[in-house]
Amino acid sequence: MSDTTTTAAPPAPVRPRAEPSAVEAPPTGLVVPRPQLRRARGRGYALAVRTIGPVALLALWWVASATGLLTPDVLASPTEVLRAVGELWSNGQLPDALTTSLTRSGLGLLIGLAAGLTLGITTGFTRLGDELLDSSLQTLRTIPFLSLVPLFMVWFGINETAKVLLIAVATTFPMYVSTSSGVRNTDPKLIEAMRSFGMGRFALVREVVLPGALPSLLAGLRLSTTLSVIALIAAEEINATAGIGYLMSQAQSYARTDILAVCILVYGLLGLAADILVRLLERVLMPWRTPQGAAR
Repeated sequence: MSDTTTTAAPPAPVRPRAEPSAVEAPPTGLVVPRPQLRRARGRGYALAVRTIGPVALLALWWVASATGLLTPDVLASPTEVLRAVGELWSNGQLPDALTTSLTRSGLGLLIGLAAGLTLGITTGFTRLGDELLDSSLQTLRTIPFLSLVPLFMVWFGINETAKVLLIAVATTFPMYVSTSSGVRNTDPKLIEAMRSFGMGRFALVREVVLPGALPSLLAGLRLSTTLSVIALIAAEEINATAGIGYLMSQAQSYARTDILAVCILVYGLLGLAADILVRLLERVLMPWRTPQGAAR
């Protein structure tokens, strides 16, 4: 039996380990993400940007009046409008008209918000309410509220009741649609959990449903407040004897374009003030929400 000698293979050379580089290059073909940092903007800057549009329109109006492109019989100049404001304020007509119009708009808005909120919770939270009321309310919502002016005059006459109810009808449906949508979008698992803990229906609506639907409620409030000013213009056409609409009808009779411009600007400022109040309410009730466009 012969001895066999096994020759061992030489060991492989040991390669030195490469030291890791401090910054490794990204793989070829991939894009390095560059997150956009939100630029901080002060309130002064935002306010200055917002005033550019109105100031530009005012300057264009003033230039057109100064150069004769706008004659006084078409539209009074800004100087004449300011003079008309002083005249109406000094003789007390403008403060009285503002008080009357704000009272009409406020009462109609309160009635409309209460009705829209109640109906929205009923149809959004209960199946029976949805089956009984939603189809009828959606049908009534498609009827323009301006078409109800002659009917309201027949039903209620030309007194304040017709004006207030017309504003109430106009502001009910935006609040109803927003409330119903917000209530339906409430997390059903959260509702079931609260029911399992023994929470009653009214407490559930107050403590769970309404806070969850708060963004939709504020959106409906914003639409309703703006629409209340639009409905106010239509309501004050019903043989008004006081208010901004009465001033407009008197100015139309005497071809006072300066007073007409004052009344139009007052209506616009009322709508802007209502929108600003709702925005402030949103910041108070929902401070975690960022303003729209803040990230752009």
